[in-house]
Amino acid sequence: MSGVDVSPVVRLACRYMARLIQVFALYVVFHGHYSPGGGFQGGALLASAVILLRIGEGREASQGDLASGSALGIGAIGAWIFGGVGLIGMFFGGKFLQYDAGPSIGLSPESMHYWGILVIELGVALAVMSVLVSIFDALTDREEESER
Repeated sequence: MSGVDVSPVVRLACRYMARLIQVFALYVVFHGHYSPGGGFQGGALLASAVILLRIGEGREASQGDLASGSALGIGAIGAWIFGGVGLIGMFFGGKFLQYDAGPSIGLSPESMHYWGILVIELGVALAVMSVLVSIFDALTDREEESER
């Protein structure tokens, strides 16, 4: 990865394609509780956008999208969101991921189901994206170390 001179055309194409992929990934995540798709697919798309930026522009230039050091922390936050929302129902006598078993907070059971699934999808997307980017970073770190 290091020492590769990427043409400006490729760099520009990677930048624009990454933004399009990110918009589509957000659509997949937010539409995931209505149709097939959701957190895992959206997270994989978000990761592919970040990886495309790292390939096209280099790791230092793509740190604004997802810093290498914070990827695993964001993944942990995503896992905690998933686990936390799943456990809320259990604390109030329901089952794991039973969204309508929690406190109603003025919402109908259908609304609680809607918001619960959306939050779960966001947590899964964060976890999948950050883990995939961390795997890419670990593999390219090893490659850069072997080149030295």
